[in-house]
Amino acid sequence: MRRWHRQTMALCAVLAPAPALGQSPPAPASGTGQALPGITVTGTQLDDARGSIQPSLGASRFDFTPSVVDTVPQGSQAPINQVLLRAPGVAQDSFGQLHVRGDHGNLQYRLDGVQLPEGLSLFNNALATQYARKMSLITGALPAQYGFRTAGVVDIALKSGTTDPGAEASMTLGTYDWRQPSASYGGQSGKIDYFVTGQFRHNAIGIENPTSSAWPIHDSTDQWHGLGKVTGIIDEQTRVSFIAGGSKARFQIPNNPGQTPSFAVAGATGLNSARLDQRQFESNYFGILSLQKHTGALDWQLSGFARYSSLTYKPDPFGDLMFNGIAPWARRTNFATGVQGDGSWKASSNHTVRGGFLVQRERSTDRSDAQVLPVDDTGAPTQDQPIGITTGADNIGWMYGLYLQDEWKILPSVTANYGLRFDQYIGIVSENQLSPRINVVWQANDWLTVHAGYSRYFTPPPLAQVNNGAIAATLGTTAAPALTRNDPVRAERAHYFDAGFEVQPLDGLKLGFDAYYKSATNLLDEGQFGAPIILTSFNYASAIVKGVELSTSYDTGPWSLFGNLAWSEAQGTNINSAQFNFAANELAFIQNNWIFLDHNQSWTASGGAAYTFNYGSDWATRLSADLIYGNGLRKTVVTPNDQANPAYAVLNLSAAQKIPVKGTAGTTLRLDLLNVFDASYQLRDGSGVGVGAPQFGLRRTFLVSLTQKF
Repeated sequence: MRRWHRQTMALCAVLAPAPALGQSPPAPASGTGQALPGITVTGTQLDDARGSIQPSLGASRFDFTPSVVDTVPQGSQAPINQVLLRAPGVAQDSFGQLHVRGDHGNLQYRLDGVQLPEGLSLFNNALATQYARKMSLITGALPAQYGFRTAGVVDIALKSGTTDPGAEASMTLGTYDWRQPSASYGGQSGKIDYFVTGQFRHNAIGIENPTSSAWPIHDSTDQWHGLGKVTGIIDEQTRVSFIAGGSKARFQIPNNPGQTPSFAVAGATGLNSARLDQRQFESNYFGILSLQKHTGALDWQLSGFARYSSLTYKPDPFGDLMFNGIAPWARRTNFATGVQGDGSWKASSNHTVRGGFLVQRERSTDRSDAQVLPVDDTGAPTQDQPIGITTGADNIGWMYGLYLQDEWKILPSVTANYGLRFDQYIGIVSENQLSPRINVVWQANDWLTVHAGYSRYFTPPPLAQVNNGAIAATLGTTAAPALTRNDPVRAERAHYFDAGFEVQPLDGLKLGFDAYYKSATNLLDEGQFGAPIILTSFNYASAIVKGVELSTSYDTGPWSLFGNLAWSEAQGTNINSAQFNFAANELAFIQNNWIFLDHNQSWTASGGAAYTFNYGSDWATRLSADLIYGNGLRKTVVTPNDQANPAYAVLNLSAAQKIPVKGTAGTTLRLDLLNVFDASYQLRDGSGVGVGAPQFGLRRTFLVSLTQKF
């Protein structure tokens, strides 16, 4: 089922996708139905070569193969964050956010080895699970080629016409008005390989419910995802590829009934909070053009990339003003372009030298046209007729990264990977850092692998920040902050230590242990401040993040089992930027005390089992179950983030039946039952540093899917 192996020495080898359920062989990889072995072999060899350019040597790597993803509830139609949630040390949060090893976000996504610029999505995943032929989460002490976003690297090897030939269509229907059609098509024509895929999702629970009720109020969503990939083989050592994709989503902001208005507007003092109409719109579009070359001992890939994203908040004009003191029509956009190059040189039998660079230009715009009420020196409104204010920013930022490293086979059983990375950030502030990295892996014998590593990290802040002009525009109104201090958000700098081992005492059985410790200066965090559902960054002057992870998996024949248990502790002190977001007493306490970060979850666990009846046949039936556990994110009772929200455990069940249909590649009927016991569990209670509203997890949900392959 879930072959997420803790790979400490693997070189990101490209694997052919494992057929689901019946283990049937793939169809011929050609638009005419005839296999093209020369082109297929060349593409596979170049995939292997690309993997050798960017190894995860010494880091912890968790692989999600197609057969793994197929056992997660919804399978390849599941949101990508839900799949990643099954890896060790990954905690879920509201708005679909993930926290890996105690970091707020700080994840980077790579498509076929190219780092995708960070966008503005909040509720929507810019990428879809169905794009991935294979997906991995890489954490720990990362090698030098991974920079800027370092809590985890989501490395996605995309499907192609070679790996996923033919057509496939599916439809998912379920409770909460769930409708989710999808389709894909791949093939080859001469030396051209192509693959296109897309999906649409509609349901009535787009964002977590702010109440414990089973059905949220005003919470529908429509989401579109699409991706296309074209690859051309120039010769046996050269290929060019182009990737284009996008997503677009509409969200209703769910209502919390029974709230009391804070302000009178136009003579009205009462309003039913269950009838508010707030909405958010998110768009993401990206493109990547790559040239890859393999010549003897040298491999390299050069890529140009671009990404545009936008986020728009539409308020309830009357309701936002009455409840929040501001009704903002807010819009943010971000456009990033850049070039990335990576290379690998087999200098000798014991040394492989790797190097590369990344240059990225980014432009971020922010505009808000808002209605507010004027106030006197005490903060009391002087009239109930709104007035208008406008705030905005237009920032340009640059990021430069350069690295060089050497993989040295010291002994037949000992390998060291050491190098240097230089990063420069020019934006609201200008900073740089030279970062040493080293990992050592000892392959003691056939069943024991030990690793240890150190990495120096440099993480630039998001370019979109609230400037002093925007704060000044709110003074004398109901939107004014209690404090006006706004020191610039700075880059996070960290020392990261990681060590662990993996044992394989039996065929198919893996046991892993990993421990990490991070000491950070200017640790980056984010919070929801004010009315728009837009996150704002800030720094903790000092922070410590530490934890341990245990993992196990057994995968042999029809049986597959896994289990993960992780403990993490993330603490910080002294908020030293964007101070206007906080109350004076809260800021004063944190300045003199260490507190848990709001996204800290001490204990996180996941586990599951699957069994396939008629294993290897065209009538295979797979039954699976998995469990997600968390002991709660932080909340504020007396002092900031002093207690945890209640613990929760969610059980999910799935069943999939393969049905052979003459003249096709087969049909699969799938049933998913999420949150079997209909547990009402709270992710957030609305308190905590940077927390804006309560959110509850998804209640019991039934889904049925039909997938047809041609």
